[in-house]
Amino acid sequence: MGILDPLYWIVSGVMVYIHKALSPVFGGASGVTWTLSIMGLVVLIRTILIPLFVKQIKSQRALTALAPEMKKIQQKYKDDRQKQSEELMKLYKTHKTNPMASCFPILAQAPIFFALFTVLNGIGKNPPQARGVLTSEIAAQMAKAEFFSAPISQTFLGSSDGTVKIVTVFLIFLMSLTTFTTQRQLMVKGMPKLDSSNNMMLQQQKIMLYLFPVIFAVSGVNFPIGVLIYWSTTNFWTWGQQFYVIKRNPTPGSPAWEELQAKKAKKSGQEPEGESNGGGVATEEPKPMGQREQPKKKKKKRRK
Repeated sequence: MGILDPLYWIVSGVMVYIHKALSPVFGGASGVTWTLSIMGLVVLIRTILIPLFVKQIKSQRALTALAPEMKKIQQKYKDDRQKQSEELMKLYKTHKTNPMASCFPILAQAPIFFALFTVLNGIGKNPPQARGVLTSEIAAQMAKAEFFSAPISQTFLGSSDGTVKIVTVFLIFLMSLTTFTTQRQLMVKGMPKLDSSNNMMLQQQKIMLYLFPVIFAVSGVNFPIGVLIYWSTTNFWTWGQQFYVIKRNPTPGSPAWEELQAKKAKKSGQEPEGESNGGGVATEEPKPMGQREQPKKKKKKRRK
């Protein structure tokens, strides 16, 4: 028994379970059923990883609060990289934060991603190789399942079929685009405006913004279509989850936080005095400055 065999059992078991639940609706051999099974695997995994996502958000906000201290250390030890790194590590340890926490959800998914890749890559062999809970019959059925007329077990480099190449190129583009837009959303809306000169956190975010989409684009030609579906789905989940947090509970000092504060102020604010109160009642006009009010003469009663 290999080290990763338990992961093969978990990944294949979840997909087979969802497949059995959806088979009466779409059919057992339908590509829709197997595609939704892969998407269901994403939903389950990402739900389990919500605590890691919360930890990621807390760590990012802690780093934002430490930005001024980090900048002081960088300026103080700008000529001594080793001392600078030591002092920054002390700062992180003191405040119990980790600059790599933003990578935790991706790193946690890596074993699942590799297990799914191995399972789908196995069913793409001739004959299909069953792993985990997959039987030979289920593996053969899964190998024939199609996503937009392209078998989910096929890869861009492993197939000469034009349809497979078109579908894989589309999914690789979608996977890279969603990775880029998710990271850009965080940088534009979710992060405070920081000085870009010698800012470690901002530099890290910029590297992730451009490096990850390139990595996915280059490596995607080796991924089975099912794996591309998995990663594109998890990117959409990440984007939506991040959008909700930025909208509802933004980081203090970020553009999203400023927008939220402006909305709250507008909602609870009162109109200036002297204007209509909104109920149709006019307010009294101010009297001219420096003009004395003339006393009103009382009418004398006419003598009878």
